[in-house]
Amino acid sequence: ISRCLLRFYLDNISFYSSPTDIDFATRKIAVHLRQTKVIVQNGDKFETKTLSTFRNYEVDFTIGEEFEERTKALDNRIVKTLVRWDGDKLVCVQKGEKENRGWRQWIEGDLLHLDIYCQDKLCHQVFKKKN
Repeated sequence: ISRCLLRFYLDNISFYSSPTDIDFATRKIAVHLRQTKVIVQNGDKFETKTLSTFRNYEVDFTIGEEFEERTKALDNRIVKTLVRWDGDKLVCVQKGEKENRGWRQWIEGDLLHLDIYCQDKLCHQVFKKKN
């Protein structure tokens, strides 16, 4: 299964400030980017790409297998990442310098919803199929 999606909705821009420790210039750029997500699923294996004119980020994972993730193209962290299914949602937990950090994503109709969270902050994004 392969999907190419374009972000068309972003809620809670303040997420890109404290507590994420993303530098000021990157935060300002990030909120204005048109992001494209490419997701390829082969059973429990996922290949994901987040593409923009500013930076690209790729991460591959297998459901239920913890791995070391280097987020150099995002916010330059090294975390232990575990992705699992919770019903029909993919839930990611990242263990590292911040508590309660990760994301969850799910599909409703033709839309992919993505919640990114860190401590008490939440950013909701919605992607639709790219034509």
